[in-house]
Amino acid sequence: MAEALQESMVQYPGERITVRAYLIQPQAKGKRAAIIVVQEWWGLNDHIKDIARRYAGEGYVAIAPDLYSRLGHTVTADPNEAGKLMNSLRQEDGLKDLNATVAYLKTAPGVDSKRLGVTGFCMGGSYALMLPCVNPSIKAAAPFYGQVPNPDTPIKNLGAPVLYIYGEDDGWITKADVQRLANALKKYNKTGEVKTYPGAPHAFFNDTRKDVYKPAEAKDAWDRTLAFFKQHLG
Repeated sequence: MAEALQESMVQYPGERITVRAYLIQPQAKGKRAAIIVVQEWWGLNDHIKDIARRYAGEGYVAIAPDLYSRLGHTVTADPNEAGKLMNSLRQEDGLKDLNATVAYLKTAPGVDSKRLGVTGFCMGGSYALMLPCVNPSIKAAAPFYGQVPNPDTPIKNLGAPVLYIYGEDDGWITKADVQRLANALKKYNKTGEVKTYPGAPHAFFNDTRKDVYKPAEAKDAWDRTLAFFKQHLG
């Protein structure tokens, strides 16, 4: 029988802002590893909450912060509006709000503060790659098709193993970007792997978007990510 889950919307202080987040975890007592799930450019929508729910079903505490908390908590299905929202959020502000999320998790009941991971998709994948470069409390990162910093100097400070998931037919993130990441991991002697799926487009993991969803590749990416977090978060 599936473990009972407890879900709620929570809020906590950021820098000059209150961050709102979706929190879900198994009801059973005990300290657990926690995973931060970072949204796509659409906002904190039902798809991102569903991914957090899946992690909770695997025994993790999962939290999905609303990175548009400072932009009015907007959720959209319009790519033009989504693009404007994403571009309105300065990366340093997004990272501040994610650092606030880490600080919240460290005091949250049921969380083992020494076992924190992050994953994210599209815009969230960019943040999931950057967060462990600025916050040493992150112990594992699984970015899905996020932007790779250019120049690659932030990777020098990467403090956690990375599993970077990529679709070869991605129209946003280029093969050259991904090769740059692979080279940077090697250059700075960091633990990381790039997993590329031939024929998979950008956002292939999103099962609410039939135009891009690739079921077999998404299942393999999910299984790999679960194994990765199990290895590094216990």
